Amino acid sequence: MSEGTETPAAPTAAEPSASADALGNFEHTLDALEALVEQLESGDLSLEAALGAFEQGIALTRQCQKVLSVAEQRVRVLLEEDGALRTEPLSPSDAP
Repeated sequence: MSEGTETPAAPTAAEPSASADALGNFEHTLDALEALVEQLESGDLSLEAALGAFEQGIALTRQCQKVLSVAEQRVRVLLEEDGALRTEPLSPSDAP
């Protein structure tokens, strides 16, 4: 095998684990964000603590957005047919 050659099976085999990790991290991050929102809404934090919690919330929000963006791209790839994106409306029965 030459030095620059990679086997395509290795990245593909790692994807499900990486996806599960990302989903788990997303859930954990979302839970942490919800806890911060509850703290902020309680009004019990000092101004300094509230600013720190807000900054942390912004960082957590950005992490969630990155994971959702990757998930959206994966869905687009799965729905792509013949080079054109096939979209389907979400029916009320599909909603959680």
